[in-house]
Amino acid sequence: MRVLAGDVGGTKTRLAVFELQDGRLETLSEQSYTSSGYSGLDGIVEDFLALDVADCDQACFGIAGPVRGDQARTTNLPWLIDGPAMAATFGFERVALINDLEANAWGVHALTKEDFRVLNEGREDVSGNASIIAAGTGLGEAGLYWDGQRHWPFASEGGHTDFSSATDLEIELLRFLGGRFDHVSWERVLSGAGLVHIHEFTQFKG
Repeated sequence: MRVLAGDVGGTKTRLAVFELQDGRLETLSEQSYTSSGYSGLDGIVEDFLALDVADCDQACFGIAGPVRGDQARTTNLPWLIDGPAMAATFGFERVALINDLEANAWGVHALTKEDFRVLNEGREDVSGNASIIAAGTGLGEAGLYWDGQRHWPFASEGGHTDFSSATDLEIELLRFLGGRFDHVSWERVLSGAGLVHIHEFTQFKG
């Protein structure tokens, strides 16, 4: 089985063709694109397919933003992505859309020990819910609930929840950002743009 898979982010979009071989995914081709250079995902897919990549019947895209039904409107790009419309345009049997961090959560079990770096030693015998957090152009978050035997991923837009300041300095930061934005979320602080906001705040404080 071959699948065209994509990671669609606010800064870059990466497409690849994977083939399932002996229970492992083998990468047949891969290419990255600057998202802002296109008016939508269709243009990127068209350019990628023009590279004479391996034929695929199915496609799946992890989208940086909420997915509702078969459509997704990207959070940090002015794109509306429609799965059935894309399938009709490019001749796929099906185009599946899922949240990008949910896609990461599904992929965790496909990783090997060599793919991990330990930041803080934990306990191997601990069971329970888990989470994935990715700070990039925006702040992606996904959850994994434990059903007693395995983890099941679910999407979250937790990066857009209110920035909950806890110290005097954080309250000052909240007020500073509140003068710029109608809603101060965690993404305003913890993301690529968030680092710029914190730098500007420190400059403002002198």
